[in-house]
Amino acid sequence: MDQDKTPEEGPSAKTSGHASNTPSPPSTHAIPARPRRRSFGQFMLAIDAGLDTILWRSGSAIRRTLEGYDGFLRRFRARGIWRGLSELSSEACTWGLVGFVILLAFAQPAMEATRYSDWRTTDDFAVTFVDRFGKEIGKRGIVLNDSVPLEEIPDSLVKATLATEDRRFFVHFGIDFLGTFRAMVENARAGGVVQGGSSITQQLAKNLFLSNERTLGRKIKEAYLAFWLEANLTKQEILKLYLDRAYMGGGVFGVTAASEFYFNKSVRELTLAESAMLAGLYKAPTKYAPHVNLPAARARANEVLTNMVQAGLLTEGQVIGARRNPAIAVDRSQDALPEYFLDWALDEVKKLARRIPALARDRIVTVRTTLEPALQRQAEQAISTTLRDNARDRDTKEAALTAVASDGAVVAMVGGSSYGESQFNRAVNALRQPGSSFKPFVYMAAFMNGYSKDSVVPDRPLCIGNWCPRNYGRSYAGAVNLKLALTKSINTVPVRLSQAIGRKAIIETAQAMGLTHELEDVVTLPIGSSEVSVIDMAASYATFSNGGMKAAPYTILEVKNTRGDVLYDRDRDEPPAQRVLPADKVAEMNDILVNVVEAGTGRRARIDGVIAAGKTGTTSAYRDAWFVGYTGNFTAAVWFGNDDFSSTRRVTGGSLPAMAWQSFMDYAHKDIELKPMPGVDASAVPRLASLKVAEATTATAQPRVLKQQTNAVLNSIGEALARLSPQASLETGSSTDVAAAQ
Repeated sequence: MDQDKTPEEGPSAKTSGHASNTPSPPSTHAIPARPRRRSFGQFMLAIDAGLDTILWRSGSAIRRTLEGYDGFLRRFRARGIWRGLSELSSEACTWGLVGFVILLAFAQPAMEATRYSDWRTTDDFAVTFVDRFGKEIGKRGIVLNDSVPLEEIPDSLVKATLATEDRRFFVHFGIDFLGTFRAMVENARAGGVVQGGSSITQQLAKNLFLSNERTLGRKIKEAYLAFWLEANLTKQEILKLYLDRAYMGGGVFGVTAASEFYFNKSVRELTLAESAMLAGLYKAPTKYAPHVNLPAARARANEVLTNMVQAGLLTEGQVIGARRNPAIAVDRSQDALPEYFLDWALDEVKKLARRIPALARDRIVTVRTTLEPALQRQAEQAISTTLRDNARDRDTKEAALTAVASDGAVVAMVGGSSYGESQFNRAVNALRQPGSSFKPFVYMAAFMNGYSKDSVVPDRPLCIGNWCPRNYGRSYAGAVNLKLALTKSINTVPVRLSQAIGRKAIIETAQAMGLTHELEDVVTLPIGSSEVSVIDMAASYATFSNGGMKAAPYTILEVKNTRGDVLYDRDRDEPPAQRVLPADKVAEMNDILVNVVEAGTGRRARIDGVIAAGKTGTTSAYRDAWFVGYTGNFTAAVWFGNDDFSSTRRVTGGSLPAMAWQSFMDYAHKDIELKPMPGVDASAVPRLASLKVAEATTATAQPRVLKQQTNAVLNSIGEALARLSPQASLETGSSTDVAAAQ
């Protein structure tokens, strides 16, 4: 029966049934023995061996590569001109990489703006600005207008834009190097700027993220941002944003708004002639605005039509009708808008919104400002006339002016020679060296540290390290008092004062008076080497005008929403001004600065019948020329120079700036009540010995605008006379109207 057992069963059964001393054969399924465990030392040796192998193989590969490269160079032997070209190419690559890294570092601040999720949107404020008397002066606030998609914008307008601004727009990747080179060649041939080199993408980058300041740093940022836009948007999106954001003159932005403003029609309905006229505005919106200069606008539109033919977008036969029948713009003959002022006022609204929660929520508002239209017009005329008569002969192209009342209220602002050509506001955003117009801060700091106008300081050669300040006439006056030193604008005296009182005291005094930008603590500080803005200089000098009170510049008097609710009222919501200078020290400074106008470098700023004070300023190489002056009523700062910091032809602060200042201030003081100059006796000024200021005179000057109370009194008199005689009523009513008009 054991035959039925399987081989596996046999031994088992036998063992269980009979005892046997015969050993069992080993099983074919025995468990294998465990491998010996490696020690930690062996593990580390294995890692070491692996690393050695990797390093050896890597080194061998690098050695073979270098040997191969060396062998190639041994075979590649450039001679003659080829050797020079190869070395130049190598150096160009090396320095090009270094330059790329440096330029990228410069562009980093601009790239920060792209991190915001709402960078495509613009200021969502819709602000209507009115002057201090309630008359509308302009609007600001751009809302992205995508109601007209790119597909519905006329093909003629798109082609006109591409032919004029960027013919290779759909080919390049942000920067058109060929177009830039072509523009450089054309400008060189013409001896001036006749073509722009910026692509549409670069212009959009500037409109979205940058200012209009003409500097190398801005161009670097613009180039990198153009690359960024090309990487993140399609060509169609870039073109649509450009058409919506370009400034088109008349205070409007984008082709949709421009079509309504100039032609009173939808952009969808534009003709070829009208499209050409709009496309011609990109270059210089104010210069070619049809409501300002229709012949120039039509001539520019004709150039655009020629561009379209040259670009192959249209034929001459297709444009002949537009040439023969040019566009007709809507007649909008009106006073020019205070564009620079409106830009700054909008910025002030944004700053105010950070403090006023109600304003941050309600973004459609009406803002009453401090602007006086008559003074604004005169400021613009004073700057434009002075530039027109002297710009070519004196090599100066730009100027800026800011005028404030004695409490800092901005009544007029001119930010440049032409808003259409450059929207960069030089009155607010430009930082320039003030030259000698900074010296009153030095003298005031000295007055507050024990000096007086009669203190004597030697005017003699002085050196601090390698720097030796010299006077304008290269001569020295010896021992002089501070009044004479500031009147004659001596350079060595403020430097000696800075050594005596410390430059920190000067910086603290200047900042307390109103300078907001950082002042460099360097030896040249006392003669005006640190950069300042025009508006800050005007506000700081206003501290002298009002007797020592802080006069921070402001423009917003009241803000109302669409329901008429007052969201902000300056008299209600702002604290009273603080005293920053002692009245007696201000009186001393006013006495000196009146003498500057009467007998010093500011004689061209004299105003008939008005006590005026001020200080001239001229920087090295005649790059900047200033006159900052004031009366008891107003303070104004005027700057002349060039955006590229090139030298003028010997323009000093006592020449063009003083002349423009005098032209503006002379008008500003006509038919108004004159306020006294704090601490100055008119009888002590020889030229003004017969002048009687407002608080001493019995005859009150007729104000430009009558107060509401005065009008009410005149109206009541008219009503009373009307009850007595119809004829008397008629005559009184007529005289009342005349008085109100005055």
